[in-house]
Amino acid sequence: MHFLSLFCLSGLLILPTAIQAEDGIGFRPLRTVLPAELASILPSGTHVLIERSVIEAFLAGLEGAPPDWATVYGHGHHDPGHDERLFNLNRERDAAREGNPVLNWHVAFVWPGELSQFDPETKSYAVAVGPEFNSTRWGMVRFKPEEFPSNLRVRPNKKLAGRISRSLAKHEKVPVSVVMVGVLIPFESIIYDFSHDEEGVGLIMPVVRVEQVEVLFKGPQGP
Repeated sequence: MHFLSLFCLSGLLILPTAIQAEDGIGFRPLRTVLPAELASILPSGTHVLIERSVIEAFLAGLEGAPPDWATVYGHGHHDPGHDERLFNLNRERDAAREGNPVLNWHVAFVWPGELSQFDPETKSYAVAVGPEFNSTRWGMVRFKPEEFPSNLRVRPNKKLAGRISRSLAKHEKVPVSVVMVGVLIPFESIIYDFSHDEEGVGLIMPVVRVEQVEVLFKGPQGP
């Protein structure tokens, strides 16, 4: 499925005030930083939540232990107590994490994206973005931005611009990584649900108030 279509259907394309005030149409440089070098462009002390083990350690520090998904799920969506158990799980976890210092962490997570639609006037490319699902022993983890720029565009340097132009002319995909940085929202910081794709699999959605967005080029940087 096309990233942009997927993102629009999710209803998450909202332009945050902070980013809008800084840059109303969402222009960003196209970075050539490797994921291992992310610390060089992120605020000091940011916790980069990409690796499975790091995500699990983050959840353990915030939530303690994974939910008993089998008990909460019961006999599935048609179970009369299913919705109530899921509701109670969310409310209990919300109350239990109050005052936890992990709530104040600056965190960074990554969603996959692709470049498209070159605008010759601004010399920029549109960025189509879709969510990343991380498989962990806690369940599937999908970081969810509270708000996100609706018209995110990037300007590559001349070297990259030529390569991207040739790739798109051949109808090749130009993948990027969209790095979002921020803090968990104060209330309902984690949403617990079940996967719509796999029966009985828990879905955990940390909700992040995005303060910074970086776009990383993933392809070769040679000519």
